[in-house]
Parts: sequence; C-alpha cells; structure tokens
Amino acid sequence: MKVEKLKKAELVSYCNEKGIVTSSLTKAELVSAVYVYRKKQVEISRDNNTDLVLLKLKIQHLADEYSSNLSVKISDRKEEMQGDDNSHYLIYRVLGIPEKEGKLIDEYQNTGRFLYKYAGSFLEEAASICLFFSNTSGGKMLVENTDGKRPKTFEIDFLNGNDAIELKWRDATTDGDHITKEHTRVAVIKGHGFTPVRVMFYYPQREQAIRIQNTLKTIYKGVDGEYHAGDDAWSYIVNSTGYDLKSILTDIADKRDNEQKKQNI
Repeated sequence: MKVEKLKKAELVSYCNEKGIVTSSLTKAELVSAVYVYRKKQVEISRDNNTDLVLLKLKIQHLADEYSSNLSVKISDRKEEMQGDDNSHYLIYRVLGIPEKEGKLIDEYQNTGRFLYKYAGSFLEEAASICLFFSNTSGGKMLVENTDGKRPKTFEIDFLNGNDAIELKWRDATTDGDHITKEHTRVAVIKGHGFTPVRVMFYYPQREQAIRIQNTLKTIYKGVDGEYHAGDDAWSYIVNSTGYDLKSILTDIADKRDNEQKKQNI
C-alpha cells in the first residue's frame, strides 16, 4: 500500500493497526514511521531467512487489495452507465454494430480504463516491494528539474544505490512529445549524478509505439543508462533483487484461476 496516498486520519488508523506511535506526528512523519516499521520488518525476516515468505504474503495482500478496489470501481461504473444517454447507438447501427454489441463495447471501454490503470499501478508497486526487500535503504525520490520550470520535480520510482529506476508495466504511447519529456527527465536525473534505468515489463505491439520505445532506448544509452523491456525487465528484477517476481505473480494468478473454477462448478 502506498501510504502517501492515504489521508492523515486513514494513515493514523493504519499506524495504530501496526502498533506505530502516532501522537503529535505530522503526515510526513507518519509516512516516515511506516517506512521505518517496514524496514525493520524486512530486516528481521532476512535474519530469520523468512524474507521470501513475507514477500509473497505482502504481494498477495497487495493483489487482494487491488482486486477488491477494481471490482468496486467496475461495479460502480456499470451501475452508473445504466442511466447513460444511449442515443449514439444510432451511429453504431449505421456502421453495422448492433445495439447489444454497441452496449458491450461501451461497457468494456469504460471498465477497461480502470483495469489498465490498476494493472499498471499494481505491477509497479509489486516490483518496488521486491526492490525494497533487497535494499531497505532505497525507495522513491524526487529530484529538482534543473532543465526547466515544468514540472518542478521528477520522480524516481526507486533509487537503488546509484540506479534511478523507472518502473513501467507497459508504455504504448504514440505521442511524439513523450520523447521530449522523457529526454528531459533522463538528462535531469543524470545531471543529479544518478544512472537512469528504465524497466518496462510489457513491450507495446503497435508500430508507432514500438518506434517511440526504440527512440527512448537510444536516449538511455546516450547517457550511459539502462533500458530493460519484456523478458529482460523480469530478469532485471531477479538479478537486482534475488526475487523472481514473475514466478510469484504466476502462482497468485493460478490460485485465482482455481478459485474461479470452483465457483463456476
């Protein structure tokens, strides 16, 4: 759970559940207290050789949380769509799409946006957990934009030693401006003395998006950075942390499949 996203009252409640003292602490101090608690928890598990068990448990809990929230979002959106104006189905029909099929297309388009957002956030957070278990001194970091006024800062998903890692579940953008923004971000991070590292787990499949990624790969190489995509990204996590994230997620997915089969019997 990214505790930074919690409101202070929610954060206090979360800390109380963990036995973390919250009296007179600001939100920033509460967040720091949570990370101190998590760091100690990981270090104890490593000393006891139970770190892999704890890691799997945390990723499973994270998956459960995301799954539950996604289900609520999709359910709410479907209910909300019941009151939508569907007069545009006329144009669907003109183009040869039956009304029933048009309704399903709209439904999947709306709910699909939630799925893509949650899938990306979950995978990036799960990868961050693996990195944190490997290096409890690392973590998210903001660096000042020294090459312009906007944005004021750039976020490093995980600073692992000197490696400024950007985690992406996939990047299917075809926007040329994306190259300019990423070039600036990489140059700024390099200027702060860090090595830019891009880790993208799923490669895009469309030609224009692939060309964008090839350009980004060249940008990273141009500043002596690293670019890892597809199978290479999964291998990077294994080699950097010692934990096989893909294997852990495969086990969770298989468990979900079995649960759904039992429900359908």
